[in-house]
Amino acid sequence: MTDATLSPAPGSTRPQVRPEVEGAAPVVGSDGRPLLQFKSPRVKQPPVHLADLTLTERQERLKELGYPAYRAKQLSTHYFTHYTTDPELMSDLPKAGRAELVEAMFPPLLTKVKQLKTDNGDTIKFLWRLFDGALVESVLMRYPGRVTLCVSSQAGCGMNCPFCATGQAGLTRNMSTAEIVDQVVAANRVLAAGELGGTRTDGGHDADRVTNIVFMGMGEPLANYKRVMAAVHRFVDDSPEGLGMSARHITVSTVGLVPAINKLAAEDVPVTFALSLHAPDDELRDELIPVNTKWKVDEALDAAYNYFATTGRRVSIEYALIKDMNDHPWRADLLAKKLNKRGRGWVHVNPIPLNPTPGSIWTASEPAVTAEFIRRLRDAGIPTTLRDTRGQEIDGACGQLAAAD
Repeated sequence: MTDATLSPAPGSTRPQVRPEVEGAAPVVGSDGRPLLQFKSPRVKQPPVHLADLTLTERQERLKELGYPAYRAKQLSTHYFTHYTTDPELMSDLPKAGRAELVEAMFPPLLTKVKQLKTDNGDTIKFLWRLFDGALVESVLMRYPGRVTLCVSSQAGCGMNCPFCATGQAGLTRNMSTAEIVDQVVAANRVLAAGELGGTRTDGGHDADRVTNIVFMGMGEPLANYKRVMAAVHRFVDDSPEGLGMSARHITVSTVGLVPAINKLAAEDVPVTFALSLHAPDDELRDELIPVNTKWKVDEALDAAYNYFATTGRRVSIEYALIKDMNDHPWRADLLAKKLNKRGRGWVHVNPIPLNPTPGSIWTASEPAVTAEFIRRLRDAGIPTTLRDTRGQEIDGACGQLAAAD
């Protein structure tokens, strides 16, 4: 981190803790500042998979391989509707050459290394090994009436945020479109096998497939823009081209890559947009979110507001509450002031208790402090909901994904 010290919290008797990296060597440039990686290193990409392609591109690919184009719909149905790549389950394909066809269109992308489940069974964390040995994680969570999957979009992350285990690993590479999509198909396979617990006992409806996707796993989604947006299209395109999900149930999160936020607003795909803000003042956010040295708080909020103005979709502000670091009452007031300055009804704040590590400065705010922070936002007219934290016991909660086997 930089050598600059933070100003004390105005009007507060509580200390102002300064961010610092613990338990990892920060990736820094020659000037000592965190090194940001916006581009993936030049590495070998995985083989082309059916999910990398549009339906038309699948048809062309099959013709190139010497197969009739209509097989594209059959293969797509097996993958996106039945969640299978097993040739033995594809009886509508000729037995002769079936295995070779499946091998050509469905090269293995994710190999499960580990699967951890919470004691009550409603959350599963998957550790996947990619074709080149890189490790990524995804987290499957059941809620009443819905199932959410937290997906990864990069192996590692280049944003270097000191409180995030993923960020301290640096960026290995961008994930391909199909590697992103395959996390969802694999999760649907697990659901179909009845492996996710937490089902309702009140007679209410339980989702039988992934209904919600959040790009809050490993990586900065907007730094892998092209492949993430292609994956979004696979999620929302109707069967057999894709999974037929609602775009409104897909959340794309970013630490604040302003040009990419504005590009997302112009996509005409009404996903939910979330800005991981974590501090309303540049002095602290420069330290917490190194990309803030490139695009400041007000620039990020302007881009977030532009997303609302362009799409009509309310924006989420993610705010990890960290004890004595960013949870002071004056910061709640400043956040509310900056949000209200841009209008009413355009934003919703999700405070998140930081997932604690014993003895670390990176510790969740005290309950009373959290309640005061939320009260001040609500009193200022900002819709605010304390977000449920899942998967702490299996290191599957926000900021804990480190992909270690």
